[in-house]
Amino acid sequence: MIDSLVSFVIGVSGGHAALGIVLFTLAVRLLLLPLGIRQARSARVRERLAPMLRELRKRFGRDPQRLAKETSALFAKEGSSPFAGILPGLAQLPFMWLMFRVATHPTALAGHDLFGAPLGQQVAAVLAHYGLFSGPFSVFALVLVLMAVVAWLSSRTVKSALTDDQPELIRRVTPLLPFGSVLAAAVLPLAAGLYLLVSTAWTVGERAVLATRPL
Repeated sequence: MIDSLVSFVIGVSGGHAALGIVLFTLAVRLLLLPLGIRQARSARVRERLAPMLRELRKRFGRDPQRLAKETSALFAKEGSSPFAGILPGLAQLPFMWLMFRVATHPTALAGHDLFGAPLGQQVAAVLAHYGLFSGPFSVFALVLVLMAVVAWLSSRTVKSALTDDQPELIRRVTPLLPFGSVLAAAVLPLAAGLYLLVSTAWTVGERAVLATRPL
């Protein structure tokens, strides 16, 4: 299945694997847009209910069953649930896995490059084969720099959405999570880095657009 899908993606892009990865990633993210909208709507509901949720935790913090019941009732009044923001994210995972498999296919990427940088090689292999001051390494470095910029923007967005009532550990760790994609791209083939760049940039853009629109 994966072999056929990779061949199709490369074929519809005119034999350009890098372009195929970009187009395939954009197509899947567009398909997943309704789930992204549901996540954004759930986040707004939780933000609106934050003061009432804090009050419930104060009143029923020692009674977990009563707290869960009252929390569910509060969300039900808004036509939502405490898990409404989690389920759309879980539903996206199989598609993300599929995009990753396409972007890291071991054989279909052989002989394909992005401006001279082999799509199937990691940054260490590119550095060892072409050297530090080379076009292929510069392409890989540019992808990593762009990913770092996108991760920084994503981190700012995530940090601004955190509330003071959340545990301090979560408030410290969560803004750092977007930078995990940069570390992943540094040890994965260039094709995977390209996929991660497009996908994370889409996420940042999607959040920015949805934040300004009524849901």
